[in-house]
Amino acid sequence: MQTALTLAREAAACGEVPVGAVVMRGSRQVAAARNAMVGGSDPTAHAEIRALRAAGEALATSRLDDCDLWVTLEPCAMCAAAIGLARIRRLYFAAPDPKGGAILHGPRLYGQPTCHHRPEVYSGIGDDASAALLKAFFSERRG
Repeated sequence: MQTALTLAREAAACGEVPVGAVVMRGSRQVAAARNAMVGGSDPTAHAEIRALRAAGEALATSRLDDCDLWVTLEPCAMCAAAIGLARIRRLYFAAPDPKGGAILHGPRLYGQPTCHHRPEVYSGIGDDASAALLKAFFSERRG
């Protein structure tokens, strides 16, 4: 999670919402990314999506069923769906997102009967550090 938090700090420094994500295969880091929607003019350039794409490319497969994803914020519906489609084994996330999250909040995507793959989910890892980073980022913008 420390690597994901470092990436989140880098995102904030670039004016992006501070979210970082890391794909691991065992103890090996396969891919890592941060949010890049503003800089790339791409609304889908969430840290999770970018990390999943990079992992798929690095491993030459669209099925990441032996990989785990570490992310600093509860994934949104788009990212949660992509995580399921990638067949991620375990999802670890730091801060909950009551407004935009889709795992513990909102649609609770993995609890839906139409969900084909449900990763194991572990939340609250690095929660304080991630929440503080997000709070500072949004406080600065709201002035």
